Amino acid sequence: MSAGAIAMTKSYHNLPPLAGLCNFTDAQRTGLSVEDCVSWMKVHHYLLVRLHEILTARITAEPIYELKTAFSHHAYLCAEHVAAIRTRVSELREPPLGLDVVPHAGLKLLGDEILASPSHVELLLGVYEVVVPRLIESLEHYLATTNPLADAPTVRLTRFCLLEMNDLAEFGTRAIACLVTDADRLRLADWTALLNQCLPQHGREATNPLPPPQFSATPYQYDAVPRRDERFHDSYNGGVNPEAFLYDERFSARDKTLMLFYKRLREIDVPEMMASIIHQTPGKPWGFYLDMSRQLWDEARHAMLGEVGFVHLGLDWSRIPINFTWSLNLNTQLTPQERHAVLFFIEQTLMPKTGKRYEWEVGKESGDPLAALIQDFDWADEVLHAQIGREWYVKDFGDLRDALDYGDKCWSKVMSQWRRYLESGLTEHRNWWPEMYAAACQKWDATPDPAAMQFQTTYEDTRADLKNISASA
Repeated sequence: MSAGAIAMTKSYHNLPPLAGLCNFTDAQRTGLSVEDCVSWMKVHHYLLVRLHEILTARITAEPIYELKTAFSHHAYLCAEHVAAIRTRVSELREPPLGLDVVPHAGLKLLGDEILASPSHVELLLGVYEVVVPRLIESLEHYLATTNPLADAPTVRLTRFCLLEMNDLAEFGTRAIACLVTDADRLRLADWTALLNQCLPQHGREATNPLPPPQFSATPYQYDAVPRRDERFHDSYNGGVNPEAFLYDERFSARDKTLMLFYKRLREIDVPEMMASIIHQTPGKPWGFYLDMSRQLWDEARHAMLGEVGFVHLGLDWSRIPINFTWSLNLNTQLTPQERHAVLFFIEQTLMPKTGKRYEWEVGKESGDPLAALIQDFDWADEVLHAQIGREWYVKDFGDLRDALDYGDKCWSKVMSQWRRYLESGLTEHRNWWPEMYAAACQKWDATPDPAAMQFQTTYEDTRADLKNISASA
């Protein structure tokens, strides 16, 4: 470099040059053309789309609670990065429609194999030891190759994606250490080798012939029946109606926080149901899958906040039957559109004064700052969810009233099967409330309220929404 050229690279008072994006040497990197950038991003896009599909599809039937909630989170993160890439590709002289084309044949086999994997052991290895690490490697190589100034918008979204894919990898490493044995690895060595053969090298398709499918030789069938691990017991139990307790003026706000924590934890059934809507509703704009995945993740987060509430009180939540019949009945009795209708109808009943605002007021009145905080964010999330419903559900009807009426009708046609579950021996609908309430009062160093101790309203003749309460308020 000549002396004149060196002088030209000196910035004013040695300020960081080029808006701090890079130095002059990197800015002269010829790197990737626009066409090359788009081609490479299409690989990242496809991997993220398939990760979103795989993780969402496995939420409902995955028994382990920590995996169910992690899959909810990770699917949402993938959906966000898919949306970012679609926007960026549309800015590079190419409409995003081409993103729906599979970039390489091997990637389809890769996704199909992991989707069809028979248990969480294979799923964890496929997602977190094969796909995510290779995606991280490709993202890093992209950043090292492209021109950081000319391609600055892509560099930005790639850095964000890399940050969160590293988070996924860290979770996966820890989960695999807990759940995958050396015997599992030995048993699955040929399968993981198959997956690695399917992966392209830095955007270029592998040259070796693709191996024959193993798990995906039998096409994947979505399992809509929710499953829970051994900490969840008596899951058909409908012996306690928390809405009836919350809106009973005889009971104190402090006592109601215990029921609020239960309601939040019980919301794990919403991701179990929403995953079925997302997976069984093809052909929508990506915005639909992004917004619905955000709502699904929010509901999983609410369940974890309920879990934290019990930890906060020093109580073992696994002593309580966490009911799953809402997701079970909707998933097995309604179409995806009907499930969405029920979801929207329930969300709308949470908006009046007897809904989420009331629960926040209970949290504030209880004197427990954590209860107030949980309900504050729960309320904010539900306002967002109502807006998501108006965007992706109501517009199909054109009229809010018609959309609500349809949701009410769909909800009314769901058979709760409360009596059948009892008569078939699946549950006794045990009233678990007095035991848990007494334990909470001991933690509070408080004398139980006799009226609260005697609470025994069930779900036998009442569905789990606030329609009747809202109508009478």
